[in-house]
Amino acid sequence: MISQSKRPLPHTRGSPPPAAVGGAFARLAELTGVVLVFAASGGVAKALADEPSVPASGTSHPIVSIREYAVPAVRLVREDGKVVSLPEEMNDGRPVVLNFIFTSCRTICPLMSSVFAQFERRLGVEADKVHLMSISIDPEEDTPGRLLEYARKFHAGPDWQHYTGTLDASIAVQRAFDVYRGAKMSHTPVTLLRAAPGKSWLRIDGFVRPDDLVRDYRDLLAVR
Repeated sequence: MISQSKRPLPHTRGSPPPAAVGGAFARLAELTGVVLVFAASGGVAKALADEPSVPASGTSHPIVSIREYAVPAVRLVREDGKVVSLPEEMNDGRPVVLNFIFTSCRTICPLMSSVFAQFERRLGVEADKVHLMSISIDPEEDTPGRLLEYARKFHAGPDWQHYTGTLDASIAVQRAFDVYRGAKMSHTPVTLLRAAPGKSWLRIDGFVRPDDLVRDYRDLLAVR
């Protein structure tokens, strides 16, 4: 659900924040140098980077917004084969950084996973204080074994976990976070951050650089 309390004009990272944004959202805009967009998402960056490890500087600026999402009561399967409750996984008290991938993807997903890997490395000793979650949008192909292999490819640490499950469960989660685009090849790069259970989500549509993601993460914690 998109917050309707404020509806400023859409802006992208790097644009000056409008004075109309108030409260904690204004503080977040000031800290991150972005505008918090409350209107429906659009204009998602589609350009792919030449360098596989990080989006190129020439790609479109990501669009950042604050959203309210209800975590669906579904059960997923982690890469270790354990069946888990999604709300319980997300509500263990830690901040959450979330994306959606599939292992046979050769364009968007490797870039997003590379950003997660670099984000985790940049956090260093802080990495165990945040829960990174990657949920497959192709659960019929992405078995726990394939996700485990994929995770190892990106040197995922113990606090970055990958999830699969039934197709219905995957679609339910995608719909809940407004990332469902029908066919898996139509998916777009989206990263979601939440400082703590019960808080709003910071949504980033488009490719985000690792340093920007670290800054957004720390700024989000600063205002929680």
